[in-house]
Amino acid sequence: MLHLWLLALFLVVWQAVSTLGTRINPQLDVMLPPPTAVFSAAQELIARGALLTHVMDSLRRVLVAVGVGAILGVPLGLAMGWSAGFRASVDPLLEFIRPIPPLAWIPLSILWFGIGDTQNEYIIFLAAFFPIVLNAMAGARDVDTYLVRAGLSLGARRRDLFLTVVLPASLPNIFTGLRVGLGIGWMALVAGELVAAPTGLGFMINNARTLFRSDYILLGMVLIGILGLILDFLMRQIAAIAMPWYRR
Repeated sequence: MLHLWLLALFLVVWQAVSTLGTRINPQLDVMLPPPTAVFSAAQELIARGALLTHVMDSLRRVLVAVGVGAILGVPLGLAMGWSAGFRASVDPLLEFIRPIPPLAWIPLSILWFGIGDTQNEYIIFLAAFFPIVLNAMAGARDVDTYLVRAGLSLGARRRDLFLTVVLPASLPNIFTGLRVGLGIGWMALVAGELVAAPTGLGFMINNARTLFRSDYILLGMVLIGILGLILDFLMRQIAAIAMPWYRR
């Protein structure tokens, strides 16, 4: 319950600072609106039917992009961790592309895909893909060599050894990569939607900036935090189901 008390304390302090500060400097009401104003802004957007659209569009973009990143990144990472030769051939290309910030791809992505879902999903995919690959690769490389040797001594084929030993042992790293990818994906989503999107929470935040609606800006930030928290919780629950033997 400690985390709930800390959250409640944070909201109380936020409300107090905003309310009392406004009496000293009326501009603070625009610069830092209180939680009550943010809640009122949420009610306003819900009544207009806009908030659900922004939330669902952003959520869909993140899930699609991270999902594609997982489908491509997990097998690639496992293959790189399992085969030194394959890793040696693929790693230079990955290490060349990986340092390029996803935001640097935004101009090209607009030229390639236009403004919309595909462009934003591409930016999110680039952000989430590399953490997923690297964690899956680390999981496959860190498998206990005694387990591998035991399987080989019992006559297991490499394919069976991979499915029964390497893959299960790599699951903790794989889920860590997925959680990291989701978190970075939300950051990339906001950056992409700030620049090129007709809807979404990033678009809502940027549009609110032009209207001087800091309550909308804070609402978008709060919703991103809530959605990220929910997705991370769900990912941890899925990991617990997939790895009942793993406790940390």
